[in-house]
Amino acid sequence: MAYAQLTQAQRYQIYSLLKMGHSQTAIANCIEVHKSTISRELKRNRGQRGYRPKQAHHKAQERRAANSTQIEETTWCLVEEKLRLDWSPEQVSGWLRKEKGISISHESIYQYIYADKRVGGDLHTHLRSQKKRRKRRGGKDRRGKIADPVSIEQRPEIVDQRTRLGDWEVDLIFGKRGTGAVVTLTERKSRFTLLRRVAAKSADLVAQTVIDLLQWVTDLETITSDNGKEFANHKSISKALQIAFYFAHPYASWERGTNENTNGLIRQYIPKDCNLTKLTGEHECFVMDRINLRPRKCLDFNTPFEVLFSHQSVALQG
Repeated sequence: MAYAQLTQAQRYQIYSLLKMGHSQTAIANCIEVHKSTISRELKRNRGQRGYRPKQAHHKAQERRAANSTQIEETTWCLVEEKLRLDWSPEQVSGWLRKEKGISISHESIYQYIYADKRVGGDLHTHLRSQKKRRKRRGGKDRRGKIADPVSIEQRPEIVDQRTRLGDWEVDLIFGKRGTGAVVTLTERKSRFTLLRRVAAKSADLVAQTVIDLLQWVTDLETITSDNGKEFANHKSISKALQIAFYFAHPYASWERGTNENTNGLIRQYIPKDCNLTKLTGEHECFVMDRINLRPRKCLDFNTPFEVLFSHQSVALQG
């Protein structure tokens, strides 16, 4: 095991085990860290009255804070700039390492954010909250039948590999009841995202919106949706765009995981209680920019925009 930062709870464990007469090796095995971690902890964080967990944790935090001051102020300014674009600390850390050759851990950035919060700053408001998703428990499908659907089972295996551009996933997200919906499209390889509001989730409106959003994109291959009746006009989409249209299995959202995850990101800007009648084209563009110009760990900290535009020529209608 490599050296790891200890938590306060682990320091209390170390204190108790020392009192019980356990060796450093036994303590390391008990709390699942390398024995050198225990040795280093006892040497660096021991006080005049011996090892005490509260004092040890305070000394460790002070040392980490002192180390963070070695980072130049210009770097922290850059960190703040990216955080205010709603990048995660991990995305900021990866981008700095890749683009600027600056090494700063995402843990240090989190500590910086929390320190900012303690003095009344607002950087923490740009962190995305993680909420548990409720799992659908199945049940009878009451949404009716779609004429001539092509199952995802017939979709080419290359789509799962994400080795080419042109494979899209589509879905709808909703705001307040009766205020319409937003069509969202995500390209599987690049994670590039398009979205646009529709006044209602009618099949005609949804089909025309999908066509409008994708007609300026070259090299279209496939599109995959769920079994919602809003995609009943899938044949018109296939014909207009010359794209193969596939349907995931009912209640199998993981088969469109790229789009599902992206919808979670979009919800930061279009929450469930949002009145979509007030959603402007300007705000739609703002959301797309925030999603598409954000570096992703799964893309080696490139942005969806960079991945898409570096592999093909794409023109989007203004």
